[in-house]
Amino acid sequence: MAFAAAVALTTPALAQDRTPTQRQTLVELAYVLGQSHALRQACMGPQDQYWRERMTRLVATESPDTAFDTRLRDSFNSGFSTSQAQFPSCGPESRTEEARAAAHGKALAASLAREMAGDQAVR
Repeated sequence: MAFAAAVALTTPALAQDRTPTQRQTLVELAYVLGQSHALRQACMGPQDQYWRERMTRLVATESPDTAFDTRLRDSFNSGFSTSQAQFPSCGPESRTEEARAAAHGKALAASLAREMAGDQAVR
C-alpha cells in the first residue's frame, strides 16, 4: 500500500518536462508495476487489475509523447511477462517477490519525488 501511495503522490507533469533521469526512473517504475501486476494476479486471479489501473493513471498523469508512451508500456509489459513466466502460481516465492517488487517500486517513487522536489527548488 505504501508503494501505491508513493505512486499516487507523483506530481502531475507533462513527460516532456521530465529530465532524462526522471524518464528512466519512470520506465523502471513501469517495469515494477508490470511485475507487481503479474504477481498479484498469480494470487488474486486474472480479473484483478489493481496494478494495471495504477499504470493507466501513471500514463494519464505523465501525458507522454508517443515514443515515451511506447517505452512506458513496453516496460510494463516486459515486467509483467517476466514475472508471469517466473511465478505462474501463488506461493511463498511469489509473495516474497511481490514484497521485493513493492520495496523497489517504493524506492523508485521516492527517488522520483526527491528529483522533482529538487527541480522545483531550482526553478
